[in-house]
Amino acid sequence: MAAFRAVEERRFRGNTGSNPVGSIRKKSFLGDFMSYRPMMPEKQVQERQKWHDKAYNEMKNRKNLSLTYLGRKFIVPKQVFPPAPMSKLLGKSVLKEVKKTDRVLDMGTGSGVNAILAASKSSDVVAVDINPYVIRCAKLNAKKNKVDSRIKFLNSDLFEEVKGKFDLIIFDPPFRWFTPRDMLERSVADKNYSTLTAFFRSAKKYLNENGRILIFFGTSGDLNYLKFLIKKHEFKKKEMARKELIKNGRKYVYYTYKLSVS
Repeated sequence: MAAFRAVEERRFRGNTGSNPVGSIRKKSFLGDFMSYRPMMPEKQVQERQKWHDKAYNEMKNRKNLSLTYLGRKFIVPKQVFPPAPMSKLLGKSVLKEVKKTDRVLDMGTGSGVNAILAASKSSDVVAVDINPYVIRCAKLNAKKNKVDSRIKFLNSDLFEEVKGKFDLIIFDPPFRWFTPRDMLERSVADKNYSTLTAFFRSAKKYLNENGRILIFFGTSGDLNYLKFLIKKHEFKKKEMARKELIKNGRKYVYYTYKLSVS
């Protein structure tokens, strides 16, 4: 592990690609003296920035949605980021992984899809989000799907308001490290991966013995950085699902991983 960290420190120091989102947060996964740098060529950074900006503008201008997601009905107002088609990889893994006896935490619940899927199996689900408007939306969707009595909703910045330990933590984090322009964009943009980094710093403290994490991510973000965090914090990783997407002539791959404590 020490050797891996040393190699990765040199790799990050050697990356001279510019930061596309302004000032860099000083506190990072390698300590206060380091900061996140994309682990990909500058051309790929620019491609992701262009894709991200286009998606953000479309998201800002969309209307309220009524949709079906893995057999459940959801209302997603325009102020809430809707579940992306690729995220069904995570949803299917949730349905497969959750046990009746599990205490489940859905981190960054959004419109509530994964909490609601988990509540179809477990009666002890906690769903958190930093956005209070999102929490109201998720509560309405839970009631619509008749699982509201099985989910406790919390307005929380990561684990800030979370109490106790869990058998399963579900996390569909923002994929991009860009600076969000508003609360809506915060669903898909995590400045310098500060939230993702903080999640891994704390996650073990909230897991029961033999607890596990389901996390969804893809190469449309910086997958190498996620893998770095997984190794740094000594989690075992198992690939639960994967799917490819071709966009603008480039292949992107999305994964659901199950993490457990080494």
